Amino acid sequence: MAAARENNTEMVEPGVVAEPTPTARQGRSGTPLRAQVVGLIRDSILNFHYKPGQRLIERELIERFEVSRTTIREALRELTSEGLLQSIPQRGVVVVVPTPQDALEMYELRAALESLAARKFVERASDTQVAKLRAALDRLDVLISEGGSTLDVLRAKDVFYETLLSGCGNRAVHETLKGLQARISLLRATSLGRPGRLTAARDELHAVMSAIEARNAEAAARACGYHVEQAKRAGLEGLGTPVPSVPGLRRGQ
Repeated sequence: MAAARENNTEMVEPGVVAEPTPTARQGRSGTPLRAQVVGLIRDSILNFHYKPGQRLIERELIERFEVSRTTIREALRELTSEGLLQSIPQRGVVVVVPTPQDALEMYELRAALESLAARKFVERASDTQVAKLRAALDRLDVLISEGGSTLDVLRAKDVFYETLLSGCGNRAVHETLKGLQARISLLRATSLGRPGRLTAARDELHAVMSAIEARNAEAAARACGYHVEQAKRAGLEGLGTPVPSVPGLRRGQ
């Protein structure tokens, strides 16, 4: 990995966080070293190896991932821009601790945008795009039934949402929601880690899918709103802040 330390464009094999202390692996499969390190640190945050409020020390990251200080600093800057890390004067870079107010605001925005995306997907998506969305949900079903990790489920959900956003025909909604998903990724991991949440989330997405296949735009938007409301409840409960349901909001309503 010596060459990689001197040249940040060195290509390495993508890594997957499966152990408590993964390192960037050697190899050449097309993934830039910096991007791989960003992914490894991000996964370490989402699987709570690095916990909210924990300080990330450059020297330890350099030793753990076997890369240069420049690569680590670039990775930390990218994760800070995503909202997973924050720089605190006199303390350094730490994992973000989501506040209940931050969570509420982001979930409110997510609910509005996802509902709009679902409505526009019904109105604009081709039959091929609908079939692609169904295939993404089928892959998520298999992963959950096989006991996939929270990180794997998050990635599979991202494929579902990317398909939904690509077919909604609204570039501004697509770009805004993608940025928001990155910012709330820690809350998403917290939500899916709650008991029973994985299967509930799967059922909620099936309600969204059924409405889309029926070409019922309003039902799809309502189903998306219900899904985000339940995710919000689970996420806030994971932060120790339970919230009441929105009055009158029921599954698929």
